[in-house]
Amino acid sequence: MVERTVSDIMTRNPITAKPNESLLSCAKKMIKKRIGSLVLVEKGKLKGIVSQKDILWAIVKKSDLSKVKAKDVSPKKLITLKPSAKISEAISKINKNHFYRLPVVKEGKLMGLLTLKDILSMHPEVYSNLKEIEFIREEEEKIKRLKDTDSYVKVSVRDGICNECGQRAPLYKSNGTLVCASCLDSI
Repeated sequence: MVERTVSDIMTRNPITAKPNESLLSCAKKMIKKRIGSLVLVEKGKLKGIVSQKDILWAIVKKSDLSKVKAKDVSPKKLITLKPSAKISEAISKINKNHFYRLPVVKEGKLMGLLTLKDILSMHPEVYSNLKEIEFIREEEEKIKRLKDTDSYVKVSVRDGICNECGQRAPLYKSNGTLVCASCLDSI
């Protein structure tokens, strides 16, 4: 059996926004279309991606979404896929980078968007593997934190939004700021 490629199951015409569009406009578009993210495109070229989590982070940090541009909260590091990539490669990138939506790009031009939901709808058997990998990753992080007691406080303060990356996670106090384990490791 031939493994499917990303182009077989990706969303071909994802909802987009311009990089200079306000987050308020982006939030309204997401609500109207009932989607969790917008791909930022300018002249057909991928410029970023904005998710619901990014907008929530901006609400907490900036408060006035009409003054914040989409490109200001888009991750600086974009993880993309080629249309010819195998689904197994996409799953690997999703697991490694913790992004559940990956733009599909060919020669810098946006071709589509692949979401975890797209993969699970075509390959529901993958769900148990993804959950197992996530559990193993969490356990590895816990063990690492316990071994490295000099760099930060071991005990999670509370669950919430990280002040550095805006992700929802258990938070740790570092230099008076609440950050997730991933951001704590990079401090």
